Amino acid sequence: LLLRDEKKLHEFLDYITINVSEFFRNPAQWDILEKKIIPDLLKTNDKIKIWSSACASGEEPYSLAILAHEMGIEDRVTIIASDVDLNAINKAKQGIYHVKSFSNIKLPLINKYFIKTDCSDQYIIRDKIKETVEFKQINLLDDAFPKQNNLILCRNVMIYFTEEAKIKLYKKFNSALADEGIFFVGNTEQIIMPQNYGFVSIKNFFYKKITESKTN
Repeated sequence: LLLRDEKKLHEFLDYITINVSEFFRNPAQWDILEKKIIPDLLKTNDKIKIWSSACASGEEPYSLAILAHEMGIEDRVTIIASDVDLNAINKAKQGIYHVKSFSNIKLPLINKYFIKTDCSDQYIIRDKIKETVEFKQINLLDDAFPKQNNLILCRNVMIYFTEEAKIKLYKKFNSALADEGIFFVGNTEQIIMPQNYGFVSIKNFFYKKITESKTN
């Protein structure tokens, strides 16, 4: 069922992951992204294209946008965010979040990038962060992927797909990456034998696309 119907998958994920979404989820991985992955990509690219491929209600792509602003590279980064669920995308575009989403963000950063709403426990993300992210509806199993991405995030979703679906998606993600592009997966989603899908592991949860010249 999950292989045939990604919409059902996301309804299932919404049910089992309620109250789990948060900004900068798994902070140690975001630290690697900030200090290693993105700087290395910018050494060989004037601009980089990042795709958050299962963005749900938007915490992940907005975390990327905040990180880009904090690094001072917002003019060198394009961020695309997608989900199969239009309701999730519309919620993300609104950019309103409960304070419980901020467990990994220090107060100065919250004050810098969010505005408190009339509800005491809700904040809205500032326009300069919203404007950094382009949202699209994409069904990972059936739709064409954005091309020439330097970094793709697909976190905490693949574990719910069948093995057949995973194989299909790993190959699609690899094709959607630019040469030397990076695929960033979730905390419980190590890829077994990544070379079978054109990847090499460079850090835990980070995989680099193997270029043809390196496979010959």
